[in-house]
Amino acid sequence: MSADADHSPKRRPTRAEAKARTRRLLLDAAARTYARKGFAGASVEEIAEAAGFSIGAVYSNFGSKDRLFVELLKERASEQVSRATEIVAHAQTGDDPVPALGRLLANAADKDPDFAPLQAEFWLYAVRNPPLLETLAEELRGPRAELSSLMGTALEHIGAPPTVSADAVATIAMALFQGLLRQRRIDPASVPDELLGQAMRWLFAGIAANGTAAGTPLPGATAADTRRPAATAPGTPVAEATAPAIPAQPAEPTPPNSPEHDEENR
Repeated sequence: MSADADHSPKRRPTRAEAKARTRRLLLDAAARTYARKGFAGASVEEIAEAAGFSIGAVYSNFGSKDRLFVELLKERASEQVSRATEIVAHAQTGDDPVPALGRLLANAADKDPDFAPLQAEFWLYAVRNPPLLETLAEELRGPRAELSSLMGTALEHIGAPPTVSADAVATIAMALFQGLLRQRRIDPASVPDELLGQAMRWLFAGIAANGTAAGTPLPGATAADTRRPAATAPGTPVAEATAPAIPAQPAEPTPPNSPEHDEENR
């Protein structure tokens, strides 16, 4: 075999592969530039230069600096949900996933400390730009749907009533995660590694113990679900738990000239 045979020409990347690589480099460069200068302070020119491309590459792949940041947020959210899903999947072999979920929060807060302030900055910017806010909401529905599937599995595991919406629990879980992440950034000692796991324990313990508050279905429940009685405290009769409260009626006045009326006026 000749020496030339050992040096076959490298395969040129396809157009789709080249585009994916360009997007990846732009997202990485955007993350570094935003972290260094903030969302408002970072320019498209700086992001493109940091990635080694022209400004046109940013616009052709993302359309604007705003959309580039939305893509970055969506990617980070999807990564966190995927890690949480993996943690729970491994826990099905008998491991407790709660400590690992706590470490997930700690890693997200400590390994990328600049991202929570960037999220806050972009949120303030987006709420003043309704079209951008709707774009942000639409892009983040995907990661929330993934988390909803994970929460649905967890709700089945604890035997939650059908009135408990997996979508609602996923929304609460995301809010818990984001809020605790920001609080840990402000005061690390107030949010130890295990607090996220403990917060999730409290959430699911409450769902398992009480179902829905006062029998009111959470958002997402169907009409059929609303006919199912909510979980009640041990020993509470079902009829008592499900019967509607009947307001007390005022006593009717005693008719005049009746024996009872004469008796009352003596």
